[in-house]
Amino acid sequence: MSKTESQINITDPSERFVIVIGREFGSGGRRIGKLLSERLGCAYYDKRLLIEAAESMGFTPDIFNEHDEKKPSLFNSFFQGVYGITQNYHDITVGGAALYREQSKAIKKLSEKGPCIIVGRTADYVLRDHPRLLSVFLHSPLDHRAHKIVERGEADSLEHAKEMATKRDRDRENYYNYYTGRRWGRASNYHLTLDASRLSDEQIADVIIRCLGQKITAKR
Repeated sequence: MSKTESQINITDPSERFVIVIGREFGSGGRRIGKLLSERLGCAYYDKRLLIEAAESMGFTPDIFNEHDEKKPSLFNSFFQGVYGITQNYHDITVGGAALYREQSKAIKKLSEKGPCIIVGRTADYVLRDHPRLLSVFLHSPLDHRAHKIVERGEADSLEHAKEMATKRDRDRENYYNYYTGRRWGRASNYHLTLDASRLSDEQIADVIIRCLGQKITAKR
């Protein structure tokens, strides 16, 4: 444990922090998030947010898989807005504003339970007024990400990995921009942006923890 880590008291309610991680696909957001969780001894959340939102709305988690960080289609938005379709039409409503509202409630609820790491889901925007929020965006060149995607077994070739990364990034960008009115990946939206190809996971975690320590100290 570093000196900075030892100075962060996760049991003190007045120092309850949240680190949120936005990321390009293949940049290691989940991996870094879990590493931070282990080093700081706090909770970690990624797709569990969708599960909690699903359960709070009375849906099964499987319904949300295809809507994971994707904005509503124009077709769905049209029917919701014009015809006021109710939650009985699960395949239409789960992708829209109702899901996003419930997901945002879940994010806020989780942040109130204690210090945590949250990956994606526009958490940087949802928790923008949190006094001890540290928002991070991880990016790296497409070639570097493609190799990582192949290494973790999600694609069978570099070309396939590049296509996958490009599509997932486009989905995330559209989702983020649609619900926040901001631009996904723009440095000014985050406290810290890092090129994951230039640092090891441990080095990235070191930088984030140092920034968190400075933020907490400044609030004391």
